[in-house]
Amino acid sequence: MHIETPTKTVAKSPKEVFEFLMDVKNFETLMPENIDKFEVLDTETFKFALKGMPEIILRLKEQYPHEKIVLGAASDKLPFTLTATIAERAIGQSEVGLSFEGEFNAMMAMMIKGPITKFMETLATNMDRI
Repeated sequence: MHIETPTKTVAKSPKEVFEFLMDVKNFETLMPENIDKFEVLDTETFKFALKGMPEIILRLKEQYPHEKIVLGAASDKLPFTLTATIAERAIGQSEVGLSFEGEFNAMMAMMIKGPITKFMETLATNMDRI
């Protein structure tokens, strides 16, 4: 399953956006208002839960300075990645795009596509908070 958000213009340089996203505790700032739980487990891992959804643990998997950050599920039971792509738009301005990639059976994909799409859209909208 592949979900992508439209790119979002952020009034920060790619370096500033990258450094913000590399600090996992900052993801709490981007979370939707219906967040039920947010906990930093270590410098590369955090877990969160939205109301009515199970806990999800995300870990930094890959990083390409000032260009891309890949977070992935800490568990192999539901393998997926959340990728933030950063591009310079102008001096002091960046474009950030988010994409979700996961391998789920058809039934699971049907159940989670709506909530994940809404979650991704909220993360993209909240990029203004950086």
